[in-house]
Amino acid sequence: MVDNIYGYVRVSTRDQNEARQIAALRKMSVPEHNIFMDKQSGKDFNRSNYKKLVKKLKPDNLLYIKSIDRLGRNYQEIQEQWRMLTKEKRIDIVVLDMPLLDTRRGKDLMGTFLSDIVLQILSFVAENERVNIRQRQAEGIEAARSRGVQFGRPQVPMPVYFPQVVEAWEAGVLTCAEAIRLSGLTRGTFYRRLSELRGEEE
Repeated sequence: MVDNIYGYVRVSTRDQNEARQIAALRKMSVPEHNIFMDKQSGKDFNRSNYKKLVKKLKPDNLLYIKSIDRLGRNYQEIQEQWRMLTKEKRIDIVVLDMPLLDTRRGKDLMGTFLSDIVLQILSFVAENERVNIRQRQAEGIEAARSRGVQFGRPQVPMPVYFPQVVEAWEAGVLTCAEAIRLSGLTRGTFYRRLSELRGEEE
């Protein structure tokens, strides 16, 4: 039943591109009245429409979100909310941009283990990006005040969990595309960091 299907959309007040997320939910046949949206930062879950959504959810309902950072950008709170939704509310969650995060599949031990790993990595990436955005903004303001010069993007560092992603990829658990997405890197940067990693291991 479509009334058992829900969708959640979040944009910041500075990022008004909710149409892309809503379009993705419509493709999954989420009813318009079951789409909840907040225009608010993802730093915490103190959001009015998210709270309304949680109250409506019942066991065996299905929740779609476009990507894990739309749920939130706080590592610890994403983990807590995911556990609350799947364990206490007993609903299924599908993250459209990451097929591995689909609680309808792989409910055995291995499937749960892989989902937990992917969730931890993605939620870390989401919070790390929030921190990087704030840092880049602060650096840009400081640079503008002191010199009036715009600096190029800083070199993207190797994520702390990168070795685990590479190990899962080499073991065949992840595809190359999934490994690159989980790393939060471009394809070129992924292979450069891979070379660095292998150089460190040799």
